Amino acid sequence: MADWTVRPRLLSIPGVSQVIPIGGEVQRYQVSPNAVAMNQVRVTLAQIESSLRGYSDNGSGGFVVQQSQEYVVRYLGQSNRIEDLRNLVVTVHEGRPVLLGQVATVSLGAASKRGDASYMAQPVVILSVQKQPGVDTVKLNAAVEAALVDMAKSMPAGVKTDILFQQSRFIATSIGNLQQALLDAAVIVAIVLFLFLLNVRTTLISLIAIPVSILTTILVFRWLGLSINTMTLGGIAIAIGELVDDAVVDVENIYRRLRANAALLTPRNALAVVRDASIEVRSGVMNATLIIVLVFVPLFALPGIEGRLFASLGVAYIVAILASLLVAVTLTPVLSYYLLPGIAHRGQAESWLLRKLKQLDTRLLAWSFAHQRTLMAAALLAVMVALAAVPFFPRTFLPAFNEGTLTVNVIMQPGTSLEASNKMGQLAEKLLL
Repeated sequence: MADWTVRPRLLSIPGVSQVIPIGGEVQRYQVSPNAVAMNQVRVTLAQIESSLRGYSDNGSGGFVVQQSQEYVVRYLGQSNRIEDLRNLVVTVHEGRPVLLGQVATVSLGAASKRGDASYMAQPVVILSVQKQPGVDTVKLNAAVEAALVDMAKSMPAGVKTDILFQQSRFIATSIGNLQQALLDAAVIVAIVLFLFLLNVRTTLISLIAIPVSILTTILVFRWLGLSINTMTLGGIAIAIGELVDDAVVDVENIYRRLRANAALLTPRNALAVVRDASIEVRSGVMNATLIIVLVFVPLFALPGIEGRLFASLGVAYIVAILASLLVAVTLTPVLSYYLLPGIAHRGQAESWLLRKLKQLDTRLLAWSFAHQRTLMAAALLAVMVALAAVPFFPRTFLPAFNEGTLTVNVIMQPGTSLEASNKMGQLAEKLLL
């Protein structure tokens, strides 16, 4: 069943490279010579072996040329009927053919086993499905599941298929966790922005940078042939708090200039105010963003597997940051022109939280300038302690992943028989159940 039905069906799925069966029994013909019967008809073991050596083979018969046309001739001797094997002629004794079934017992049996498999302490057949490089694991897993469901409809009674391990579950969980982190981060950013700006419209204009930047990043992924995976989502998750930075600087300056313009006896045109306010901070916004991008450029110089791992993270982060810059210098001024002039004359100058923080910062700066030497010494000491602690940090290539599975390896003495290994494995399974 596993070799001739399930395995070929799974191999026909695009993206599957190999299906390896583990456990179970492989059917074969068994010929047990009968010494008494062989002696009666003067048949030797060598004759039986010689007759079996060419049994059930297909062969070539050369070719035939007829009417200027060449035809290939071959004979089909392959058979899977045990009766044909029993009727195989071994030799001729006293003018009569001696059949294999007369001098040996021919039956169906199982080949010698060199390995086995079990599930829930019961013997089973496990099929390990391996994918081709570059194939989407989640989509391939869905195709394999659909094929198993389809085959289950025609399987004999008592045959049941279960999926023991799916790599796609870990991938789906990882992506789901990162998506939740992105959502949580967006909510936190929205709350913080509102607390500082204390204005729904300015908060909304700033938050629009998040979805627009992420959508732009996804379009660039599509153009570069990148996939949505743990590393690319991680890059977006790192950048999400910074996606609103440029927009916040722009919208806050525009809002401040619009309030100042509304207080004038002869206010200027709102469009000119928004344009000038946006240009006023543009150089600072662009320089700050480019500096952040340059920090991630060395990731692309990493060699080997670490370079392949972190390159996609760097691309995701850099593209998201540059997209947020593009939003800040294009979309943010336009939205500010349409949403802010009408409320600029009645907007509060600063939120209470911002006023409190400025008061605290004023006192902190006064203390810092009064204790310059103490502050510099403390900062230098902190840097030295941090550098001295670096050699004692644990070093690993990748952090430990929690895939939601536990692997237990039972190691026995070399030369342990398969029967003893099976008993030990089933005992370990029962202890874990």
